[in-house]
Amino acid sequence: MITASLVLFYVAGALTLGGALGVVMSRNIVYAAFALLASLMGVSGLFLLAFAEFLALVQILIYGGAVVIVILFALMLTRVEDFEHLSDNRQWPVAAVVAAALFALIAATIVGTSVRTTVRQGISFEALGRSLFTEWAVPFEVASLVLLVALIGAIVMVRTTGGRD
Repeated sequence: MITASLVLFYVAGALTLGGALGVVMSRNIVYAAFALLASLMGVSGLFLLAFAEFLALVQILIYGGAVVIVILFALMLTRVEDFEHLSDNRQWPVAAVVAAALFALIAATIVGTSVRTTVRQGISFEALGRSLFTEWAVPFEVASLVLLVALIGAIVMVRTTGGRD
């Protein structure tokens, strides 16, 4: 029987897989960043179907917004001269074989595993917020510092040495 949630699952899954293929197969890095955004939106749709509203919101705001914007800013700050002598990697057939073998292993594991079905239910935002801001506040702050250091490092690396900075 086809239900609305099954249709939404297939749409979100197709968006996720299509965006992921766009990231991997795109020759233009800007198009790859936008394909990553599409893939992340599909993942947020999957989170919504699993009654994980907070994770869907974080997926859209943090990953879909902030990370893709940081990638685009890093691309704009990168010197074009660094990529003039770039060529295709000759080891792509080996990578394709390894990827196909890994896909076959994961597919065989999924097919061979039984699925338990339970009633889905969400968690209240109040309980989630209390847990995040009491038990997990320090890891979130450390992660934000790591991202800040990475952004500052990217700016320092692409900065020109002559003239005013």
